[in-house]
This record gives sequence, structure tokens and C-alpha cells, in this order.
Amino acid sequence: MANPVAGIAGSAAKSVRPFRSSEAYVEAMKEDLADWLNALYSLGLPGSGDGFLTGLATGTTLCQHANAVTEAARALAAARPTRGVAFQAHSVAPGSFMARDNVASFIGWCRAELGVPEVLMFETEDLVLRKNEKSVVLCLLEVARRGARLGLLAPRLVQFEQEIERELRATPQVSSVPAAEEDVTEIATVPGVPTRTPRMTPNDLRNLDELVREILGRCTCPDQFPMIKVSEGKYRVGDSSLLIFVRVLRSHVMVRVGGGWDTLEHYLDKHDPCRCSSSTHRLPQQRTGTFSPQRGSPTPSPRPGSPVPGSERRSSRPEVTPISLRGTKEGPETPLRFPGFWGL
Repeated sequence: MANPVAGIAGSAAKSVRPFRSSEAYVEAMKEDLADWLNALYSLGLPGSGDGFLTGLATGTTLCQHANAVTEAARALAAARPTRGVAFQAHSVAPGSFMARDNVASFIGWCRAELGVPEVLMFETEDLVLRKNEKSVVLCLLEVARRGARLGLLAPRLVQFEQEIERELRATPQVSSVPAAEEDVTEIATVPGVPTRTPRMTPNDLRNLDELVREILGRCTCPDQFPMIKVSEGKYRVGDSSLLIFVRVLRSHVMVRVGGGWDTLEHYLDKHDPCRCSSSTHRLPQQRTGTFSPQRGSPTPSPRPGSPVPGSERRSSRPEVTPISLRGTKEGPETPLRFPGFWGL
């Protein structure tokens, strides 16, 4: 049997197209889940386009994984899941009655045996007819989390989550803001199944800090959004004490947000006031003649929210000196935790 770790690590070397839409994080998750399922079951699922959902449309792989999770739970005498699923494994055509029945069986297993929250569930048509790939992806990621607790190989995003949880538990909590409830369930090793979340560290990706700098540098505004490096993979953003965790997934820079993930570029598009208000912040040639900041002018900057005479610039942020990425020697930072699930 092929080494599942080598399969996932090797896939990171594949070139992938950059994603710039608001659904970019879903595409990144699809790639991660495809690598994970390929490593477990030698499927050859594509991670981009419609190929991922098409490859799962018969429901056979989903039911196969449901039974693998159930077997791992039995080996550990875990409380759940206690029952697997019966499914048709041969001669199943996508969109057929048998395919729909397999997918429905998997969905029922997720609800009854794993207790996956409804907010993370999908319907049969979402997969078979590819109506809602985001719901399918979020559900599969949650199933992967549950399996990882039982010793099954986990996608890299789930490994990142476990890594962040360990870091948070090791950090003294001095904030008065209540932290989200943490799952401290220990991950056990099950004989006969892949080892528990082995480390998968591709060596062909650039330094995380370099990638963050590059994404920040795509904004040509004179007042760039502050993003200060606190420690490896941890940054303070904006003018507050909010901390975010950043990781590299293949060629994507991902941000841990609440109970889910987002791409850093989309995160900045939503939180940087300049990016929120301007659709041309990445196109300097379109900015010529519309806004010309006078850094050396003694004229005081206008107050936040006041219009700039002779300009159509809509940003409401006061002018501040751009802060480059740097480490900080300040006291211990306290990460703010946000319960819930992102992007639903």
C-alpha cells in the first residue's frame, strides 16, 4: 500500500491556480480533502473544478470511509459511532438511484452516528447534482475531524487545527473574553489504521512570512493595513489586539477564523477598510489622477469619515504610517476566540 503521508506531501508540489473569488477557501479545502481521500483510498480524485464532487457522486467512497471510522471506534471501544453503513459498491453510476441511496446512507450515518451539526450537513442533491459544494466540503471536513480523534489520517487543515489548539492550551489565558469551548479529546492510535495525524511538511513552499508580505503588498494604497508578526504563524491585525493564526496549505495562505478557515486574501478583502471600499486597490494604473497623497504637505489629514476634496476615494480610515511585518517584544498576546463556523 502506498505511503499516505508521502502522497499528501508530494501533492503539495503540484502547481495550482490562484483563487480570488469569495469562495476561494472552498477551493483550497477541496484540494486538501482530495489529497486526504487519495492518500487513504488511492482514488486519484482531482481537487479542482467539478471533478472532486463528480468523483464522490456515487457515494461509495463516502460509505467506505464511514465504515472505516466505525471500525476505528470499535477498536477503541469509543461511544460513537457504533454502526456502519450498508451500501452498493459495484456498478454504481453517478446520478443513479443506487448512487443517491449511497449518499443518503452516508448523510444518515453522519447525523445519527457522528452527531454532525445540521449547520454542517448537506443534502443528497447537493452532491449528486452538485448544487452546493460548500456544504459537502464543510461536512467532509467535520467527518475528517471526528476520524482524526480515533487515529485515522487527517487532512492537513485538521492537523493545523490540532496544532493551533495545542498552542492555545499552552498559552496563559489572561483575557476576560471567554474562549470558545475546546475539544481536548486525546487522539489514540488504532492498530491496523494509519497513524494519528502524522506530520506532513512540504519542502517546496516559500516561507510563510514571505507569502504574507506578498499578499499585503498587492494593495498599493499609501496607508496599508497593519499586520504585525507576533510569532511564527501568528499575527496581530488592524489597530486592535486581535490575533489570527496563519498557515500555508499548498500554495494557499489560510487563516483560522472561528471554527473554520479562510484565505488570507479574502480575509483582508473583508477587514481592510481600503480593500472593502475600493475595487481597484490592486490596479495602480486606475488610481492615477484620482488620489495623490501629499506625504510632505503640512496640511493636516482630514478626520476619519470626512470627504477628501477633489477626490473620489471612499476609504474612511485616517492616514497612518504603514507598518511593515515585524516581530514584537511586547508582553504576551492573548488570542481572541470566536465560536461558530465560518462561511456558512
